[in-house]
Amino acid sequence: MPCLNLSTNVNLDGVDTSSILSEATSTVASIIGKPEAYVMIVLKGSVPISHGGSEQPAAYGELVSIGGLSPDVNEKLSAGIASILENKLSVPKSRFYLKFYDTKGSNFGWNGSTF
Repeated sequence: MPCLNLSTNVNLDGVDTSSILSEATSTVASIIGKPEAYVMIVLKGSVPISHGGSEQPAAYGELVSIGGLSPDVNEKLSAGIASILENKLSVPKSRFYLKFYDTKGSNFGWNGSTF
C-alpha cells in the first residue's frame, strides 16, 4: 500500500500526468517490492513552494509504506522519483525533498478497514 504524495510548483496544464503517474507507480512498486495494484500516487501542481528563497521549479514528496523501507531502499526511491520529476517536469534533483514514513498496517485505512 505504498502511497506517494507529490506536490510541485510547476503548472501541470498540458503536461502528460498519466506518464508521470505510471512511471512513479512502477518505480515505487519495483523498488519497495510491492504489487503495483497497491501503489497510490497523488500529484498536485501549481502549489506555492519556495526552496532556498526561490520559487523556481521545486517539489516535495511524502511516501508512506507498511514495511519495505530501509536506508538503501529510501535512497533508491529518492533517486528514482527525483529522476522522473527532473525528466518530466524539469524539477532539478537538488530542489526536491522526499520524506519517508514506515507505518504499521493498523495505522493505514483501506477498503473500509485497515491493513
